[in-house]
Formats: sequence, structure tokens, C-alpha cells
Amino acid sequence: MTGPALPDVCVVTHPLAPAGENATRSLLDILSAITAVSLVTADLPADSEIRERHELIELTQKGAGESVVVAAVRFLLNQLRMCRVIAERDEEVVLFYGATSYVLPILAARLLGKTVLVEPRGDVPLTLQLNWEQRLPIPVARGLAGLVRALERVGFAAADGVVTYTPAMARQLDLQPEAPDVYPQGARYVRTDEFDVHTPYDERGRVVGFLGRLDEEKGIRELAEVARTLPDDVTFRFIGDGDLRGWLESELAAEIESGTVEMAGWVHHDEVPAELNRLALLVLPSQPTEGLPTTILEALACGTPVYASPVSGVPDVVRDEETGFLIDRRDPAALRVGIEGILARDDLSELSANGRELIETEYSFEAACDRYREILAAVS
Repeated sequence: MTGPALPDVCVVTHPLAPAGENATRSLLDILSAITAVSLVTADLPADSEIRERHELIELTQKGAGESVVVAAVRFLLNQLRMCRVIAERDEEVVLFYGATSYVLPILAARLLGKTVLVEPRGDVPLTLQLNWEQRLPIPVARGLAGLVRALERVGFAAADGVVTYTPAMARQLDLQPEAPDVYPQGARYVRTDEFDVHTPYDERGRVVGFLGRLDEEKGIRELAEVARTLPDDVTFRFIGDGDLRGWLESELAAEIESGTVEMAGWVHHDEVPAELNRLALLVLPSQPTEGLPTTILEALACGTPVYASPVSGVPDVVRDEETGFLIDRRDPAALRVGIEGILARDDLSELSANGRELIETEYSFEAACDRYREILAAVS
């Protein structure tokens, strides 16, 4: 016997970078398995799988640009375009995914009698602040980020409900997980057939790695110093690309030459499971900009323990000394001591198995569908 029909959903996002595209595709896959879904977005990559798999409404082909003024104008214009598109759509629910500061379309959707959900992907104001601080005076960058944060709070208040990946993420965003309009279990899923334990943990070498964007907010400069000072029998592997790749290759040239540091560069998503299966430990000393990095879920699915900053939703998944370890301090000396201590443990195979079990139980596709089915049933 099936339950009542769920409302159709229109997902609205801001312009999508590669990481955002992957997260959005994951959300669309979940929703399309339980109801009809469409996507309103901008700047979707030409080769995105979303184009063939889901109904798509694109607003513009132009990015935000380097100028803050140009970005602000396009931010406003995109909101106005979103208002027009939402007014033309028949879906009963509009879910703003990542676009939590898009106040105009949020309010327009409410005025049109639609149910509005907002789902932050992370701490967008902090991400913008860190980016702007590279190009603008710090007080200006912080002021602009504060404005975005204020808009986001208005979006939270105006929506019928706020969905977060985990309860810890809700608390970091100053939301109460127990509140009736907060749905704190919206975490994504992992393709557990692709991300699996292909190399048993005991057969892996002493390879420690980072996987993600090689940018300031990811703690790359600290990891460079860690990679330089680890014992010679430990290899540090950087997997990914970004603004600091050239700096890393120059800074660690001697270590790269000796083989104690490896630069994998950008890898296709299909190659990520193999990369994670090479690692004895994944290290992510990130600042609290992301809600719940997909890389962490994928690593645990591959039986790779994670050593990560306890930010946002991370502590709900990286359970200290159960599926991984939480970073107390991000300075290089503390990180090096932490890594060496972890590699010396004799229970890492057990942690590897715990991580895989957690993903199979709570973060499979079926579990994610059940969570969103409950959310949509609650708001309809």
C-alpha cells in the first residue's frame, strides 16, 4: 500500500560551480525518485548530466564576473528572473537549494501560495567573505558578507521550512534542530555500489591524502608544511586542483622529487573511488564553509577513516574514534602529531569497517529517499 501522493518540487539554485553541480545532481536524483522535479539555475556546465536527466530552466549563460558591483547587479537580475519563472511553474513546493539569500523569489513564491523550503549547502556568507578578503579591504569584505548573512536570515524566516544536512549543521547556522520548521536530516547520499571498499584496509600503504579544491579555505598551506615534516615512510597525496596548485608544486618541489609528496591533480569523479581506496587516512582541515563535504561521505563508503575539522555537519558523520577523528587545532605542528598518532593506532581496520557500515545504514540512496519523502509529506 502506497502513501499519499507527494507534491511536485521546483528546485532553485544559484549559478553552479562543479561542486555545487554534483550536490544538486544528488538532490535531484533523490527527489525524482519520489516525485516530479524541475530545476531553475544558471551557468550549468554544458556537459552536465542534469541536462539529460531532469527538466531544466536556465536563466543566463553569464557568470558573476570579478567585479563585486557586476556580481551584485546580476544577483538582483537573477532574482527577478526567478520570480517570473516561479510564477509560471505549477509545482506546489519550491526548494531553494544553496540560494538561501535569494529573498525576492522566496517572498514571491510565498505570495503565490507555494510551499517554500530553503536548504543551505554550507556557510555561504563565510565563503564569500574569504573570497572577497583576497580582493577587497577586510572591513568591506566583512560588511558585504554580513549583508548576505542578513539576507539569508530573512530567507530562513520567510520560508515554510529549513532543511539542513545534519543537526550539527543546523546548530552552526543558529537554527534549532528540534524546531517544527527545521528538518535537520537532509543529508545527501553516496553511490554505495561505486564507492566501496575495493582495497581492504590492511592492504593499503601509509598514504595520507587530501581530496578537494586546493584553495585557502581548505587549509592547503598548513597541509603543505605537514607534508614536508611527516616521516619518510609516509606519503602525502594531494588530489585536486585550484588556485594554490602552482604554489604547492613550487613549495614542495623537493618532496615531490623524492616521492614523499604526490600531486594527482584534478581527477574525474569516476576515478575518485580508486583514489580514496589508496589512502590510509583522508585529512580535511577546512574552515566552516561547507555543510557536509561529499568527500567525507565518499571516503567513509570506501572504508577510509577521515581526520577533519569539526565544522557544520561533520561531527555527525566523522564520529571521533569511531569512524574517524576530529581536528582540535589546524596549525601544522598539531596536524602532524595528530596524523602520526592516528597512523600508529592498531584499530584502524575497525574504524574502516565502521565508516562503511554508517554509510550503508544512513546515507544510501534508499535512506535519502525516505528522509525527503518524510520532509515533503510533512509540508504538504
